[in-house]
Parts: sequence; C-alpha cells; structure tokens
Amino acid sequence: MNFSINLNKIALLRDSRGSDNPSIKDYALQSIDLGVDGLTLHPRPDLRHAKPSDISMFDEICLKANKEFNIEGNLFSPSSKDYPGFISLVNDHNPHQVTLVPDADGQITSDHGWKIEQLDSIFKSEVSKFKKNINHVSIFIDDDFSNFDKLNEIGINSVEIYTGPFAEVIKDGKKHEIHSAQNKISKIVESAKLNNLKVNAGHDLNLDNLPYLKECGNIDEVSIGHAIIVDSLKYGFKDTINMYIEEIKK
Repeated sequence: MNFSINLNKIALLRDSRGSDNPSIKDYALQSIDLGVDGLTLHPRPDLRHAKPSDISMFDEICLKANKEFNIEGNLFSPSSKDYPGFISLVNDHNPHQVTLVPDADGQITSDHGWKIEQLDSIFKSEVSKFKKNINHVSIFIDDDFSNFDKLNEIGINSVEIYTGPFAEVIKDGKKHEIHSAQNKISKIVESAKLNNLKVNAGHDLNLDNLPYLKECGNIDEVSIGHAIIVDSLKYGFKDTINMYIEEIKK
C-alpha cells in the first residue's frame, strides 16, 4: 500500500499569516526524504490553502524525486481571478494522478462521492480534456458505489473510497458495526479490481483506523493529511511520518 501525504494543512497554516512560514516546500521535501510515496494537494477556487504556485512547486519536486504527484479537485471548477480552473491547472503541470471530487467551490472538506447519474456525457467530455499522459484519473466514491463497469468508458481508471463514515464506525468501537463497515469496503475493493481499477482510500484515516482498513483487501494507496498534522502536534512531524509509514507498510 502506497502513502501519499496531503499537505493542504501546511498551506492553510502558512496562508493564515500571509507569509511563507511554515514553508510548504520544506515539508514536501522532508516528507519525500522520510519515505512517502507521493504528494497530494487539493487546490480550491477560493485559494484558502494550496495555490497554483504550490502546484508548480510540487510538480517539480515530484518529477525530480520520481514520486507520484496527485492533484485533487472538481473538474467543473471554473477559472476566477487567481484560479485558472481545475482542468487548466492540471494540464499546465504533469501529475501522475488526478482525483476528481464532487465538492462545491466553498465546501469545507470532501464529504461524499460522485453519484452514477453525475457521470454523464458532459462529465465524460470534461474528462477527455485532460492530457493523455496522466497515469490515473480517479474519482471519489462512497462505500456503496456499484457501477464500476461504467467507469472505463468515461476515462476513469482509478477510484478513491471516501472513508469518512468508515473512520466514524471505527471510532465508535462497536464490533458488529466495524465488521459491517469492513465488509462494505472489501466489496468495493473486490468489485473495482474485477474491473481493472486502481483502488485508493482517503478521508479521516489515522493510526487508529488504518489497521482495520488494511484488512479490507488490496488497497493500492491511501491519502492522508489532516491526521498527520494533528499527530504532529503530539509527536513532531518526522516521528509522525515514520509512524504512518511503519503502519502502512507493515
């Protein structure tokens, strides 16, 4: 299982003071030196954290280090004063993976996946605008998604399971509910693999629930951001990254 670290929260902290402290570049380089498999950023149209300049920086860092760069966002996000629009932002760079989320422009965080009725001819047309050298075009899905056979025909070859509800179940600690939640994830993984899709997972994952997720089948990659920063307040950034790498890789 690969580990892509989302550094949006570093950008958010930096932007709260209008300076370059903390330096998101320093944390990106430190993450790579510590052994993460890739970097993730989710730039939003309101530029509340990651900025287009951060995308350019991460693009260069990952290319030089031969690491995966994953850009998240809504492919329907239009251009604005300082935001070029999601498709243009992607095509101006060289991400290994693009993860499409159905977030509204002002949404605080991703909290649901795409519905099959949203994956129509208009969606397919927008996906076709991405450069052809992107290895994986992924969509954010809920744990009850079932229409995997439709994805390849619209240019999707990867999915990311929204694990927010899964994380809540693990936190509550009720054994029968945990088993049920794991079964849902396992079925998603199995169905996706049968349709030759890469399987990622993300949202609210942490050191407590990762062991339960790892029991759910062959998940290729996890993307983790918020919990990394929370745990860094207790353990420090370096030790936190090492703890996550140890848990993910064992």
